[in-house]
Amino acid sequence: MEEVKMHSRGNVLTLLWPLLLFSVSGSAFDFHLFESVPDVREGAIKLSGLNSPWQGRVEVYHDGKWGTVCDDGWDMAEAQVVCRQLNFPGAVSVVIGKNYGQAPGPIWLDDVKCDGTEKSLFACNINKWGVSDCTHKEDVGVICQSWNRSATVLDYTHSLDHSINLEDELGALFDSGTGCDFLIVLRSITGPNGTWETTETTVCAHKFILLQFPSFNTSEATIVDINLSCQPHFTSFVRYLYTRKIDVTFASAQCLHWMASKFRVKQLMEDIGRMFTQILTEDATFHTQVSLLQYAIETEDPVLQENCIQYLAWNFQKLSQSPAWLTVSKGILATLLFRTDLVVPDEYFLLRSVESWVKEKGNSSTLEDQVELLNLVRFPMISAEKLYELEVNSSLYDIHKNVYREKMFKALLFNVLLFSTKASQPDLSENDNYQPRIYTAKPWSILFNSVREDEILYVSQSNYHRRSFPRYGNGYYHTPTIGPRLETGLKRFSTPFHKSLLFKADKIDWEVYFIRTKGECARRGYSCDSVPVARLSGRNALQRNNIIFRNKLVVECEDKYICHVQDFKNNMAYVATNGTKVLACPCFGEKYLYHFVVRPEFV
Repeated sequence: MEEVKMHSRGNVLTLLWPLLLFSVSGSAFDFHLFESVPDVREGAIKLSGLNSPWQGRVEVYHDGKWGTVCDDGWDMAEAQVVCRQLNFPGAVSVVIGKNYGQAPGPIWLDDVKCDGTEKSLFACNINKWGVSDCTHKEDVGVICQSWNRSATVLDYTHSLDHSINLEDELGALFDSGTGCDFLIVLRSITGPNGTWETTETTVCAHKFILLQFPSFNTSEATIVDINLSCQPHFTSFVRYLYTRKIDVTFASAQCLHWMASKFRVKQLMEDIGRMFTQILTEDATFHTQVSLLQYAIETEDPVLQENCIQYLAWNFQKLSQSPAWLTVSKGILATLLFRTDLVVPDEYFLLRSVESWVKEKGNSSTLEDQVELLNLVRFPMISAEKLYELEVNSSLYDIHKNVYREKMFKALLFNVLLFSTKASQPDLSENDNYQPRIYTAKPWSILFNSVREDEILYVSQSNYHRRSFPRYGNGYYHTPTIGPRLETGLKRFSTPFHKSLLFKADKIDWEVYFIRTKGECARRGYSCDSVPVARLSGRNALQRNNIIFRNKLVVECEDKYICHVQDFKNNMAYVATNGTKVLACPCFGEKYLYHFVVRPEFV
């Protein structure tokens, strides 16, 4: 018999609550998209003992072990800290006296006292570790508020129909179990000490159907080594091969995606892969996103790969400052640096991020790898002032002095001598080093915001902070209205004609505003296909034949993550079509920050 195996991929680690819906229990293999992530650190907490991500026994990681917390003195203040540390909106209740099953470790904490505002349980007043007069019957539990989006995203059933002209009779044939001439036996690790045992689960199929999929060796029966928890979904997968129809939930998605990848059912694999992108926004640590990308590479799913890379490129700034930064492989980092849609404050920030990655990686990063990454940094896009500082401020300059000097020389030449002689002018349009990414720092970007009734945002060109009182002038405070409301009014700002120092004195003035209604669009003399629409237009522009502006609208969900990037076409960027938000990633709170980004390019 042919054996189709999926090999173990390491230990399964628990992450944020949405990811638990993807975890697959059982010991046949550690089938989990997100397991390649963080070492559990001192002070980490989790909820355990129930099959629920937002409620359970509170456990704390200390001295290399998970332990529990005694319920003495525990109230809602402590529960709020726990739920906040676990990235839930808040706490619902404290649970005392509940039997969560056997607790594996010691009782680490007793008489914990919090005021409810702390960012972690470690910041509260605690007694000595491991000193307690409690038993495990007094282990405290909490119930956290689950996000409303769990009901709309994670519990949703996706019905996939790729049937085209297939007859429904094929599904009836499979369901009948008659006329089978091919047997698929599912095998999982169920024996002691992790040994393989063949279970009684078999799937009856027909060779004339499976012949379409070369990964099935239809000359004889096939054994499929599969996680025990994935076995219930295998029948649905085989039935899909007959009908090209299947209902997919987030609970079954990972199993079905692996099956589609293993047996090279491309369309099913890619459509399920698109479902995974809906959780890209859920993990502020970025461990999920990095692991999901690694999984997409392993399963050779190009759609899932592109969606993950795009999200990481848009959110590169937060990724580089996240706990997952050092889990990013050199290959993934190089892939990100290739991209022009990378969103960063400026290229100097990108260089410093690469240098920090190399420094933290230490000896695990070879000199050849370091040079390859440095070659992907667009030095000509770094301001002349910052270039002059590199010799002093760069942590890698002394190690790669020749590389830096060559890059800095070409960049300075671009900044001060670019058009002095045509013979020395490089082919700028064909060389990515001379083309900008998406830079959000001054002076290349300005910010609009939307606000809700319960939150007011102070907005300037480069930062924003929560405030509780109005202000006018250089910043923008707004009186809240019911529901989300878009900041109104015309804004103006100016930029140089290009990033090259030669254009520092050549300014172009920009006007930015949102048009929210058809009537407003008509009053301004425009024709709007839909509303709302963002408009960015240049005034008093100094025309140059070899420079064009490919400006971008960057949509940020609150201050958490960038959920969409789109072009301005004829000075317009439509943020909704037919009344529906056009976003690559969901933003359930609908509180947006809109970055208008100016991008001059050589052509």
